[in-house]
Amino acid sequence: MNATAIRAGFSTSVQDLGRTGSREFGVSAGGALDPHALRVANLLVGNAESAAGLEVTFGGLRLRFADDRIVTWCGGDFEARIGSIVLPLGHPGLVHGGEDFSIESPAIGCRAWLAISGGIDAPIVLGSRSADLKSGFGGLDGRPLRDGEEFPLGKNSDHAATLIEKLQAPRVAPWKPPHNWSSTAVRDPSLRFIRGSDLNHRAPGVIDTFRTRSFFVSPDSDRMGVRLDGPRLERSYEIDLVSEAVAPGTVQVPPSGKPILLLNDCQTIGGYPKLAHVITVDLPIAAQLRPGDTVRFREVSLADAHRALNERERDLEQFRCGLESHFT
Repeated sequence: MNATAIRAGFSTSVQDLGRTGSREFGVSAGGALDPHALRVANLLVGNAESAAGLEVTFGGLRLRFADDRIVTWCGGDFEARIGSIVLPLGHPGLVHGGEDFSIESPAIGCRAWLAISGGIDAPIVLGSRSADLKSGFGGLDGRPLRDGEEFPLGKNSDHAATLIEKLQAPRVAPWKPPHNWSSTAVRDPSLRFIRGSDLNHRAPGVIDTFRTRSFFVSPDSDRMGVRLDGPRLERSYEIDLVSEAVAPGTVQVPPSGKPILLLNDCQTIGGYPKLAHVITVDLPIAAQLRPGDTVRFREVSLADAHRALNERERDLEQFRCGLESHFT
């Protein structure tokens, strides 16, 4: 069965949990900029966590389904509706065949991740259905969704079929995940980081500037990275570094002194000094940064970063177990 994009929105693309095992060939990880949000949304609609969904940037999306589907979205402060029924973030909702589902512009943040029961049945390229918008492959021919375009959906799972029956009358489930899992956009965000390997290439005191001053998000930002304006981060001396591995979360400092926080579509290697690395559990907050937003950085230890990630994974396992009662 198919879904139709009556209105595709500003930039909506097919994303799953990304490509693994291909970075040595120069292929970006890609995938949802907030993989945790997509995992949670998929679980709520009865999908496998790795199922492909839609990453919606700045809203404007209106979909119509050919048959009954369960949908859930997580992310910024958007307004979503099933017909005229409001669907709050994190709540599973039933969309009947022929009915419209819409997500409008956000008040805070800029992205939402929409899971549809059955998942999006885009072709698998290098182990992923994700669209690589820079290289032009994966997803729907490596590009954003277009107005009027149809795209294929997988079959509803047994779990989804159970929810479809349960939600015939209420239409929207009363239960949802923890608020900070479904709503990741915050005002005046602070991102935790650990020190990078090239700190010795910066002028004395540069790390203090980075962690005590505010930075502003530049309009020249995208899925590759968030460019930041603010205090200039000076080099201690001019030197060309040998290019080496970078990853989502790496904070590079080019000759301009204006840092770049890399996101999922970043290159696999780079030669700019690596000042810091934003910890994995805070990257969902970074994914919500929009031009003009202010952001600050707070240093933590590597042990703190590991602890935060392990706690989130433990909580997610408990969440999986708790969902089972809703699918019986």
